[in-house]
Amino acid sequence: MAKRTKREEAWNNRSVGRERWLRCAASIVVPLAFLTFASPAHSQQSSLPSPEFLARAELPDAPQPQIAVETQSPAQAPGTEPSLDQSSFGTICGVVEDRDGAVYQGVHITLTQAPPLAVFPKIATSDSNGRFQFTGVPPGPFQLTVSSDGFATQRVFGILHAGESYQAPAIVLPFATATTEVSVTASRIEIAEEQMKDEEKQRVFGVIPNFYVVYAPDAPPLTSRQKFHLAWRSSIDPITILVSGGFAGYEQATNQFSGYGQGAQGYGKRFGANYADTFIGSMIGGAILPSLLKQDPRYFYKGTGTTRSRILYAIANSVICKGDNGRWQANYSGILGSLAAGGISNIYYPASSREGASLTFEEALLGIAGGAAQNLFQEFLVRKLTPKLAKYQSQNP
Repeated sequence: MAKRTKREEAWNNRSVGRERWLRCAASIVVPLAFLTFASPAHSQQSSLPSPEFLARAELPDAPQPQIAVETQSPAQAPGTEPSLDQSSFGTICGVVEDRDGAVYQGVHITLTQAPPLAVFPKIATSDSNGRFQFTGVPPGPFQLTVSSDGFATQRVFGILHAGESYQAPAIVLPFATATTEVSVTASRIEIAEEQMKDEEKQRVFGVIPNFYVVYAPDAPPLTSRQKFHLAWRSSIDPITILVSGGFAGYEQATNQFSGYGQGAQGYGKRFGANYADTFIGSMIGGAILPSLLKQDPRYFYKGTGTTRSRILYAIANSVICKGDNGRWQANYSGILGSLAAGGISNIYYPASSREGASLTFEEALLGIAGGAAQNLFQEFLVRKLTPKLAKYQSQNP
């Protein structure tokens, strides 16, 4: 009996355990099945029990779970402005002008605001009155960037209040201060003009004019107007007039050209003849023929090379000259100028002293020899006796 009693007791204990286990399982499965099939959207929900249900489930001999549930707001789509009350939006307007109050048209104005007020900047352009305007602007701090080609960029900061129409102060747009390098090259005529002015200041011992010598390397040719100007300037120089007067006095003292007589009248005729020779020779040989034949009447100082080469250069320049095209050629202007001046002088010299054609040619040859001697002085001596010469560097106009 005792053994049977123990068996029955053990069996009863097992039955009680099964009953407790079944009751526990039923307490979980039955509510779960009810929730799953009773809900109209059960096909779209997870088959797992909700955290609230698990929190209320009475599991035997198990601690009650504590589940924290967070509530999240829907995420804002990228690149969109936050949902604000549009009645709070305002406008920003202004005008772009210069320092004198003149307005600028076509200037770019960029409006930027810190996120989340505005994700992308807005751009406007000033109209013919220099005005610009932004509408539908969320309230808050903003920046206006004003820019245009050739002008310095300006920035304006402000705060737009809800529903406000903000009038920005007049925006003055100054010129850009960036340094611009400009290369300016003078024309050949302008360079020749400046060099001719320097030549008019050349005087031996600071007194005797030395206008027809070029010390500038690569000097451009003179224009016709410049050739006439230089000949006129040389002819009316006071030293030129004094030299003519000196020769007239010497001829008076030695009674040359006796047909002029003596006394003041004779001296005046001699002075007039001397000055006429100088003036006519300068104008014909230094201006008229050089302009017609496109030749340069000046002596181009060499100053370099061996002594022999410089001597040959100086002598050759009595019969050759540089053309306006920069090439060396026969000095037709100088030679024909001497012959023309000699022929014209026969008009005002006494009949007894007039030269025939043969003598005129002889005088022209003597003039060429005298020119060669003068060039030698120019090449080796005159420059040293001419103070305050302009300093030149090689130029290629």
